[in-house]
Amino acid sequence: MVKVLILRAPGINCDVETQFAFQSAGADCVDVFHINRLLESPDLLSGYQILCLPGGFSYGDDIDAGKVFASKLSRNLGDVFRSFCDSGKLVLGICNGFQVLLKSGLLLSDGTEGSLATLAWNEPSAVYVDRWVHLRADANSNCVFLREVNELYLPVAHGEGRFVTADESVLSTLANAGQLALRYAEGENPNGSVLDVAGVCDRSGRIFGLMPHPERFLNIFQHPHWTRIISKDQRAKKENDLKGDGFIIFQNAVSYFR
Repeated sequence: MVKVLILRAPGINCDVETQFAFQSAGADCVDVFHINRLLESPDLLSGYQILCLPGGFSYGDDIDAGKVFASKLSRNLGDVFRSFCDSGKLVLGICNGFQVLLKSGLLLSDGTEGSLATLAWNEPSAVYVDRWVHLRADANSNCVFLREVNELYLPVAHGEGRFVTADESVLSTLANAGQLALRYAEGENPNGSVLDVAGVCDRSGRIFGLMPHPERFLNIFQHPHWTRIISKDQRAKKENDLKGDGFIIFQNAVSYFR
């Protein structure tokens, strides 16, 4: 069985949509736990193959976006999460979940308790951005979630999504290793991320964080211009196989364990 755990905290608001996405992709079991349940019983995590940190505004994004959630994970569950990752399982962080992965050091760790990169306030406006963007996958990346993916069109909704690294050497190392797995297409960068980075993975390709929301585009009818891109016959039938661009990310995760 492919079992998925979606970990939520106060302020997370995309857990139900993300649960539906994994269920639609064929996962046998998709549970949603509050972080307190995992703090009480850390061994529960070992019973799952995929861990997902969904989007939202965990703990009101106090201090920094995702920072409080990240602190709880790194200080109380760091060893459990590292053991989970080292056992060949998958981790996905979406938007706020991506922020949590970076700020906890669970993705792109500097070897101590910090991270080699973070997500800062959008530039140049420093305001919340909510729109759809075109994306391209790095052909040199081994990211499990982006197998057979070249381009995507997904919505973004964030105020702190600007990817920055500790220094230029870190950026170069990540780029050469294919860890800058997802980029905004030319002219589509909504937040000022260096090299148009929209998502990154670890060296194994099994831990992936991205700012866009794939769970919000599972079906073509969620596309803002769906009436223009499908035929009238398809529209009348409302065919279930008209998948949106985000679906493949969840499908790839589930298929990895089939």
